[in-house]
Amino acid sequence: MTIYAVEGLCVSAGGQPLVSDIGFTIGRGECVALVGASGSGKSLTCLAPFGLLPLPVAGSARLRGRELIGMSPPSLRHARGHDAGFIFQQPLTALTPHLKVGRQLAEAWRQAGKGRPRRTDLVALLDRVGLDHVDERLDQYPHRLSGGQRQRVAIAAAIAHDPALLVADEPTSALDATLRAAMLDLLGRLREGGLALLLVSHDLPSVARQADRIVVLEAGRVIESGAASTVLRTPRNAYTRALIEAAPHLSEPPPLLPPVGPPLLTAEGVCVSFPRPGRRRGRVQAVADATLAVHAGEGLAIVGGSGSGKSTLARAIARLGPIDAGQVAWAGRTLPARGRMGRGDRHLMQPVFQDPLASLDPMWRVRDIVAEPLRHLRPGLSPIARAEAVAAALGDVEMDSALADRYPATLSGGQAQRVAIARAIVTQPKLLLLDEATSGLDVLVASRIVSLIARLQHERGLAILFVTHDLALARRLCARIAVMAAGRIVETGAMESVIARPAHPVTRALVVASQ
Repeated sequence: MTIYAVEGLCVSAGGQPLVSDIGFTIGRGECVALVGASGSGKSLTCLAPFGLLPLPVAGSARLRGRELIGMSPPSLRHARGHDAGFIFQQPLTALTPHLKVGRQLAEAWRQAGKGRPRRTDLVALLDRVGLDHVDERLDQYPHRLSGGQRQRVAIAAAIAHDPALLVADEPTSALDATLRAAMLDLLGRLREGGLALLLVSHDLPSVARQADRIVVLEAGRVIESGAASTVLRTPRNAYTRALIEAAPHLSEPPPLLPPVGPPLLTAEGVCVSFPRPGRRRGRVQAVADATLAVHAGEGLAIVGGSGSGKSTLARAIARLGPIDAGQVAWAGRTLPARGRMGRGDRHLMQPVFQDPLASLDPMWRVRDIVAEPLRHLRPGLSPIARAEAVAAALGDVEMDSALADRYPATLSGGQAQRVAIARAIVTQPKLLLLDEATSGLDVLVASRIVSLIARLQHERGLAILFVTHDLALARRLCARIAVMAAGRIVETGAMESVIARPAHPVTRALVVASQ
């Protein structure tokens, strides 16, 4: 039985075609994956027919036999609320930040006319998507959850009304390797009840084992489609092969890394805790007794699953987040507390965050964003010298100078991340903190960003503190690794030794997930 059928779908903007002549069908309990790099038209194809994008749409998209193209807005809202569910790429922005999880699930429940849910109904819904401590999670706000936990909440909200079709737009791109596999397995279990799944991703190898069929898009057109196993094993198109090869694997030969100097950044006995949510008393221990060191020119990877404490530890060390106890030193000198860090301390370490568009001021032009650290950390620079430094930083990250007057909203994800890197290096730091800096990018763009960082590492002798969930990606930049689980560093050592002989179960799971 066909649940969703698309034929001759076209989406345009300003008279220019963005998506042309797309067609596929999804049967009951079937999964079709739309795969391609950023800008290939995947999200346009899955969202525009449902009225979720204000763009002209032509062709046919029939959900349970009802034509969506040309449907009135009230009818489209009814179709979205009763027959379709949606999971989006960034669960933190997809969830309402000022509503607790329970309120958001109740809203999704009532949307389908189910009335007011009981708390036991919401607990069962979170149980269904495999969330832990479900009764406590209902009283938490989205920002208190890890990425994987937020995505499970988003999935629970999407299936609260028992839709016939689930549209998952990059639902795993920002998740760690083990969570990515778990999330795809969860979507597979949901299909067992007859749910049809439209899965959008840039990561062809990850989705191939879940999808029945794959449709590969490039520049808004279908360039290859077929059974998932066939497309992955014998791709006909060079673009499809590039998507497969861009994903990092531990089978790759180890890279040539720069020489390592004396210790730069050392941390001993770092502890971080947060108040428990809601009315509960006490504190949650996010990081416990963490000790590590980063040497000059060295890449150190802090690797772990979502919620392991790796970002909290990195931010505490870099004096960007709270710290309860422990000592942090730079070249043997103890660093002051976060609120007392001066210009001479701040310019030593600069961060690059996971979501580049969220970390860039949307009201500022690119040149002003890159210049901002200079105004604060090197206020004595003349306007001419500052402009020259900004131009040099943009050149170092291979950004076209014509983009300097653009706003972040007009940039692609890869361009925005290059701007974030330019902003980080413009003050000539000794260490870069990369907090999941490539996890929200497609595999082709992420590969280019990692190559860019590797070049800067070699040319400038930069030390790198690389926070990631992807062991294979970390290996491209880092010679040493610290594995975290439940707020503790459970294993450290040389990257190649840890990969070859992982001692801790968490490390072994990460190695398996990255192969």
